Amino acid sequence: MPIDIQDPKAIAKYIKDAKKTTPIKAYIQGYINKPFDLSVKSFGSNSFWILIGEFNEIKEILDKNKNTIEHYHLEFDRKNSAIPLLNLLELNARIEPGAVIREGVIIQKNVVIMMGAVINIGATIGQNTMIDMNCVIGARAIIGKNVHVGAGTVIAGVLEPPSSKSVVIEDNVFIGANVVVLEGVVIGKGAVIGAGSVVTKDIRPNTVVAGTPAKIIKTKDNKTNDKVQLLEDLR
Repeated sequence: MPIDIQDPKAIAKYIKDAKKTTPIKAYIQGYINKPFDLSVKSFGSNSFWILIGEFNEIKEILDKNKNTIEHYHLEFDRKNSAIPLLNLLELNARIEPGAVIREGVIIQKNVVIMMGAVINIGATIGQNTMIDMNCVIGARAIIGKNVHVGAGTVIAGVLEPPSSKSVVIEDNVFIGANVVVLEGVVIGKGAVIGAGSVVTKDIRPNTVVAGTPAKIIKTKDNKTNDKVQLLEDLR
């Protein structure tokens, strides 16, 4: 993706100009005439086929062969999508089933992304960080190293208005479950955010905060460090 993923206007233009896609997989029982558009991948022979390609191209094949097709089934997960999903195969990370990560996301070494997490374009996830189940990491959010983002947490993204600052979560931060972090907030290194908090302003390093809105409870101490210790075996 040859764009500046931290520039909201560049991302917006990329989305506007991108070819919108509706990829589908078709399982076909019956006979179809070949050849057809080379952009459609085909597997099978005789009376059973699997076709993979754009909906409008496969629909044309189905329509042309409707008299010889007994029945078919279509699988799809998007409609007129502008941003592809990130290619996960080359990542040195653990990505669990059901995570949705869009192209333009940076995933560093030993990151863990749990089931149901959604990470939008332009976000950066630092080394050894865990994004727990059903988190939403918005566009352009920057998350540092050795961070734990608790289940159900929402970190606001910033594409519009484009003047808004991105969320920045510095290294060694621990965020409890079901936290909301608003646009432009900076959470300082080593901070701890209590479960269910709504973070509306910057958080100083090595402080413990909680509440709605989140307020400082204390400075992080050894007891807190024990409670928020990360497990290397999970990475």
